[in-house]
Amino acid sequence: MISGTMTEEAPKHRKRAMADLNIGCPMADLKQTPLHAMHTDLGAKMVPFAGYDMPVQYPMGVMKEHIHTREHAGLFDVSHMGQVIIRAKSGDVRDAALELERLVPMNIADLGENRQRYAFFTNDKGGILDDLMVANRGDHLFLVVNAACKEDDILHLRAHLLDSCDIEVITDRALIALQGPASEAALSRLSDDVAAMCFMDVATTQIMGAECWVSRSGYTGEDGYEISVPNDKAVEVAAALLAMEEVAPIGLGARDSLRLEAGLCLYGNDIDTTTTPVEADLKWAIQKARRAGGDREGGFIGADAILAQFEKGADHKRVGIKPEGRAPMRQGTVLFADETSANPIGEITSGGFGPSFEGPVSMGYVPVEFSNIGTQVFADVRGKRMPATVHDLPFIPANFKR
Repeated sequence: MISGTMTEEAPKHRKRAMADLNIGCPMADLKQTPLHAMHTDLGAKMVPFAGYDMPVQYPMGVMKEHIHTREHAGLFDVSHMGQVIIRAKSGDVRDAALELERLVPMNIADLGENRQRYAFFTNDKGGILDDLMVANRGDHLFLVVNAACKEDDILHLRAHLLDSCDIEVITDRALIALQGPASEAALSRLSDDVAAMCFMDVATTQIMGAECWVSRSGYTGEDGYEISVPNDKAVEVAAALLAMEEVAPIGLGARDSLRLEAGLCLYGNDIDTTTTPVEADLKWAIQKARRAGGDREGGFIGADAILAQFEKGADHKRVGIKPEGRAPMRQGTVLFADETSANPIGEITSGGFGPSFEGPVSMGYVPVEFSNIGTQVFADVRGKRMPATVHDLPFIPANFKR
């Protein structure tokens, strides 16, 4: 149930979510996903995002969409993201994995067949070019990259891997995400194979006569699936899911608040080319095989900078930040050590209202000496110093099927 206070906060939250998610691409230049007509038929509010005309919310509204996903199941159109297949010219998927390891600090070579892993491309200073998902499909690697970065990511892959690998950009498939505790029950009505999958498993399955590539993953902190479906079957599959009582269409606004409560980074806000994995508190994503003393230590772009920070630490760190009171502290809000200091110590990179948390939630960077849970900081909100405390991430416990 949504409290009265949360309902009062909702209009501001929706308005701000639209503003934060806009990327100012001329309307005439916007691309459309295969589900575009379905969104408009459902009454979605459409906005420019990463060069696409995308739904930011439906008539249900951001707050209720968020709660529905946490309690039932939400369907997201993420077809704007990039889908890429990498095949080694040798035909051996391990060779493709070893080649990709030159660009990411993850252990891809030992990734099991039909398993997926979170990864990121890094630059020579250890900054993050993009974050992505990598799956081992037995004879090839399947990558899903961010929409705003996909053209640069593809150029990056081709610049480094073309001598040893074939790189296929998938343009004939949509990508949808079904998220929430009722996702398994809903998708199981269309496929007998998905219930047995665990978090980060991937599989190929038939859904309504279409060959679909399914991973048990998502970016909301909830159990769920991402489904790559042929363009010509995308509307049929999406409509079948939306016809189920527990499934509702969800826009970019709720997707953002869900991932923020889950403590998940948004590329361009919380991580970018100037932030390293250590600073971003993503050390967990770099397996021991690629760290100092590992079987394949280093060998990736930016290894010297990143491994040095593993050893010596970083000067600042991404943390959760809980504002006191009800006013959200949003991206760009400057942080201070006390109420009177003139020198900022950090900045909010993502912030908004957390409907499930029932209060404002933020993430940002602070010096490591201010990164302990419970440390008080002050944010400059419209010229006033407002108190906040460093909070553990995630704000809402993850609900994955292990």
